[in-house]
Amino acid sequence: MNIPQYSDVQVGDQLPPLTLPPVDRTTLALYAGASGDHNQVHIDIDFARKSRYPDVFAHGMLSAAYLGRLLTAWVPQPQIRSLSVRFVGITQLGHIPHLSGRIVEKFEVDGEKRVRIELLCANQYGEPRLTGEAVVALDR
Repeated sequence: MNIPQYSDVQVGDQLPPLTLPPVDRTTLALYAGASGDHNQVHIDIDFARKSRYPDVFAHGMLSAAYLGRLLTAWVPQPQIRSLSVRFVGITQLGHIPHLSGRIVEKFEVDGEKRVRIELLCANQYGEPRLTGEAVVALDR
């Protein structure tokens, strides 16, 4: 991993984008097992339909984990100071997650150099599913 340096990044710089395979039923079953989130609306089509959804859909926290993956592909996890997300849309089966980040601020806290990153998880149609923000510490 080539870890970015504070002096080498500028406001407006983009993180390397991440595109993942389409969300399918196997993805949802594996995530439910790994996370312990077995909410039926994500894994049981009959329950989803009774809840007035046409089919099951992805856990919001799955997309949040994808944003974490985008960040940890850029810097090691111990450099992440904060991560927050806002759920703005449902990720349906077949949606292809497109993850991106853009540096929006450079600043220091107690001598530690940090950047604030605007995050987005969108589907293949460019429709936002999650928005977020992270603060990351960078050397020099």
